Amino acid sequence: MELLFLGSGTSTGVPQIGCKCGVCTSADSKDKRLRASVLITEGKTSILIDCGPDLRQQLIHYEIDNLSGIFLTHEHYDHIGGLDDIRPLGGVNVYAEKKVLGVIKRNMPYCFVENRYPGVPTINLNEITEQQFKINNLIVQPIRIMHASLPILGFRIGKIAYLTDVKTINEKSIELLKDLDILVINALRLNKHFSHLSVEEALIMADRIGAKRTYFTHISHDMGLHEIMNKLLPENIYLSYDGLKLTVSP
Repeated sequence: MELLFLGSGTSTGVPQIGCKCGVCTSADSKDKRLRASVLITEGKTSILIDCGPDLRQQLIHYEIDNLSGIFLTHEHYDHIGGLDDIRPLGGVNVYAEKKVLGVIKRNMPYCFVENRYPGVPTINLNEITEQQFKINNLIVQPIRIMHASLPILGFRIGKIAYLTDVKTINEKSIELLKDLDILVINALRLNKHFSHLSVEEALIMADRIGAKRTYFTHISHDMGLHEIMNKLLPENIYLSYDGLKLTVSP
């Protein structure tokens, strides 16, 4: 099973528009972060988790022209804003909670009317809950997490778990995250934030979950330079970066 980081940035991306800080002006490619998204592949199954406004650029850059499904963690624009760009892919199955599907229908009504304009995206909506489900050869376990007061989902597929926009996780969900090879979890910046984990909070959460390796994502320019910050993290905990590819046993 392969995990590819298509984007590792927060909602504004890095560099942030108009910012001249050392991170935003860095020449290091690892300091250039598109909106957070990953592609998980196993055999002929390709799953995209989150579909932000950088999707077209991501699909072209990594030559992705086929998706078995798109999993959405929640309805915020930096996680669903690229859905219109799936037009060339034909019909795509989108998996999300009922409230997220409702936002998509509201934002993109032209995709769901009886007489659709030629060329609009073909989006097949699939409602999911916290119950395990299967897509092709992969078993998917949704994980309930909290984005401040907003209930959202992470996803566990085999020995990989992807959790973004986390602030808190209950004990029931922690139990579903045991025995991971790879945990991907958000760490926005060094200072605390009301709806995202800080680095310190993410380190505590990573210790609770106990994956063999943990990668931080959904990173802002306030994190600092990748080269410096990555060296300060404990053993087996890393900052992710756009284009990072990881391989684990399914």
